[in-house]
Amino acid sequence: MSQVLEDTNLKKIWRYYDRGESRIGYRLILGGTKHFGYYEPGQTRWALRASMRQMEDRLAAELALPRGAKVLDAGCGMGNVARALAVRHGLDVTGVDILDFNITEAKRRSATSGLTRTTHFQIGDYHRLPFEDDSFDGLYTMETFVHSANPTVALAEFARVLKPGGKLVMFEYSRTPDEQASAEANAAMRRVCDEAAMPAWLELYHGVLDEMLADAGFAVESSVDITANMMPMASAFYVIGKFPFWVGRITRLEYKVVNAMSARMMFRYKEAWRYGIHTAVNKA
Repeated sequence: MSQVLEDTNLKKIWRYYDRGESRIGYRLILGGTKHFGYYEPGQTRWALRASMRQMEDRLAAELALPRGAKVLDAGCGMGNVARALAVRHGLDVTGVDILDFNITEAKRRSATSGLTRTTHFQIGDYHRLPFEDDSFDGLYTMETFVHSANPTVALAEFARVLKPGGKLVMFEYSRTPDEQASAEANAAMRRVCDEAAMPAWLELYHGVLDEMLADAGFAVESSVDITANMMPMASAFYVIGKFPFWVGRITRLEYKVVNAMSARMMFRYKEAWRYGIHTAVNKA
């Protein structure tokens, strides 16, 4: 049954990222990057790309690995994060993604940038990673674990391919228990997770990911709530998404503007979720 659920969810992820709104929006606004930014105090919310580079540097700081270390990007998209880690921090990054058009573009961009020796990309599902045991010094997810249909299996795979003592860093969302949020906020959360194929987010109440990491054999080093540091981008998306969301509502085609809908709902009901950095070490 779990295999059926995973395969069904993979199809939903494909549909979400293959929509015109996703393809065009991510490229036009974020240059193909698919993660939030990290804002310093007083930084304008419109510093979209600068804040994303700051978030990538925060990732490198959490990994704290020497130059040349081998790292796995689980859900690499077009490889922008992998290239940032290779160029600015000297890491050797392998990225896997289930979407063939992402992998094609990741390889093209790395070839154009002359980074084919330090960034490597292949189609792969992080529930069934195509690597030997103990292959990597580090592994990270950047807002991709929420797409998992079977978080326990995925974490077991992360532990398997990481060397003993290897570092795992996860930049991920969590959610507020239902009884602590309004009915409207809970309904919005479920809708966003369904439309954007993020079933794990519904399970990841605050603190649950750290418990799952411990159960999977990781020693959790830190868990930091950085919601306030990424909220300026959420507010920018709220503004950007206003018109397309309005068009979707009046035409009854909201399913075609999922990102705009998510942007509006996430900011409006921000009490229903948090954004955190979870850093752990593989004890295996």
